[in-house]
Amino acid sequence: MNFLHSQFQKDTNKLAQDYVASILFDQRLYRQDIEGSIAHVKMLAKQGIIAEDEAEAIIKGLSSIQKEIEQGRFQFKTELEDIHMNIEARLFEKIGDVAGKLHTARSRNDQIALDMRLFLKEKIKETINKVKALQTSLVELAEANKDVIMPGYTHLQQAQPVLLAHHLLAYFEMFQRDRERFRDCLKRTDVLPLGSGALAGVPYPVDREFVAQELGFSKVSTNSLDAVADRDFVVEYESAAALTMMHLSRLAEELILWSSSEFSFIEIDETFTTGSSIMPQKKNP
Repeated sequence: MNFLHSQFQKDTNKLAQDYVASILFDQRLYRQDIEGSIAHVKMLAKQGIIAEDEAEAIIKGLSSIQKEIEQGRFQFKTELEDIHMNIEARLFEKIGDVAGKLHTARSRNDQIALDMRLFLKEKIKETINKVKALQTSLVELAEANKDVIMPGYTHLQQAQPVLLAHHLLAYFEMFQRDRERFRDCLKRTDVLPLGSGALAGVPYPVDREFVAQELGFSKVSTNSLDAVADRDFVVEYESAAALTMMHLSRLAEELILWSSSEFSFIEIDETFTTGSSIMPQKKNP
């Protein structure tokens, strides 16, 4: 019995720690959570579900909370579990009971699904732009060295001569496939789940197309059960990112190899190297 009690206590403590960890991760979604709430409230007022003045008070309160967070004045509370409850509790403090109408026709289930999709849409676009910038650098480097000939290798043995530009542009192709994968992932992320409720929709005359337009979604989900449970789009992004990291790792490893004394094809700038505490000739990438 003592063992069971001890294990129960450990499990309880672990659960409490998980709640703390939850808001530490969740708080990065504050902007998306507020953006989604404002669009939702505008729709509720448009549909006559809540009064215009109530919507205005809620929107003003949410905008004020966003400023507090961005200015570092907002106190996140671990006992409130997640970003939604933290923001909503502060909204009650600022505008009173009318804050409760924010949650009309919405569940935390479709709310977090929305936040994650908004967040990931931004990150996918950022990732695509960064990969594109890397491709541009590769093209510029290839253009500057288009007449440089180098040995091509198989099994680390010299095989056939190739142009350095040709070798560099092989990575351009890899990163192009990566961009295409991210763009493909974006299509399936760009779906509005709000309006699905907890799992079976909501009993209000909501206008999901209006919310989608307000938030920049190209389409709305068609099945409420799937919409609140789906996290495929996150796994897709992580899968595409893992392939990109593999290509980056491959490129980095070649640069390290080329900078070694055995190859001596390139010299890496000291910005990207370290020295040795005992071997002065070392320049470690």
